[in-house]
Amino acid sequence: MRLRHIEVFNAVMLTGSVSAAARMINVTQPAVSRTLQHAELQLGFPLFQRAGGRLVPTTEAQTLYPHIERLFAQLDEVQRLATSLKAGRTHGELRVLTVLGLSYEVLPRAMRLFREKHPDVLVHHQALHSVQIVSALALQEADVGYVFNPGSHPALVQERLGERRVMVVAPKGLLPARVLKAGGIGWAQLARLPVIALDGQDPLGVQLSHAMRDHGVDLRPIMTVQTYHVALALAQHGVGVALVEGCTATSADRTRVDVLPFEPAMLTTVHMLRPTARPHSVVARAFTRCFQQALQQIG
Repeated sequence: MRLRHIEVFNAVMLTGSVSAAARMINVTQPAVSRTLQHAELQLGFPLFQRAGGRLVPTTEAQTLYPHIERLFAQLDEVQRLATSLKAGRTHGELRVLTVLGLSYEVLPRAMRLFREKHPDVLVHHQALHSVQIVSALALQEADVGYVFNPGSHPALVQERLGERRVMVVAPKGLLPARVLKAGGIGWAQLARLPVIALDGQDPLGVQLSHAMRDHGVDLRPIMTVQTYHVALALAQHGVGVALVEGCTATSADRTRVDVLPFEPAMLTTVHMLRPTARPHSVVARAFTRCFQQALQQIG
């Protein structure tokens, strides 16, 4: 199939009719019909059948379509990258991405420090999941990102900024006095508690899963969540016990929950990520220094 065939095929799949597809891609209805016919001749099988005034995709068309969707997603990425390259970097602006766990305590502190030295720089911030941050930076849609425990990526440079312990956040009254007195909580105690687990795709969730496997522990979570602050909020509402990294634990309301370090100590690392294809700007380096200082402030 040629690109024109693919464009028309996608439009018909999305709209269900020749007329709507023609409007979508801004061509005439006869042009859409001719292109479909040409595509079917080349392929050697029909793509659509008419039923009740609409075009119904054949089995072959339905098999092709997931591959067409992936192709258009890749084309969108190319367009986004081209737009980003055309726009270039605006003087006096910085585009920063952070995971949610670093957005509530660390980012505000870093921003305050940064503003003291660079009051004229406009900072654009987005809180995203790690995979979204990696994708956006690879497409050069941002200048710098801050994540936990990243994997390597050929289009990105990474720098380790610090580490934080995994903490256990439990609703007040749930933990026995002897556990609170000990000042830490381990696998044995955790196995008897209602645990709010982290999604298996999350970096800390993966780390915890590996640790459970290594220690032969079988926790029985009552639910799974994607973000650390959701886990924290659920613990503060008495739903269960959350395991979060130290930055999120800083936000805990100590009147509602007890916060104890997990034993044996388990660490999460905070990393800076930036696109390899772009030089590291002065303001981006300055922001990273402020971010590292903010991490040190919350201990």
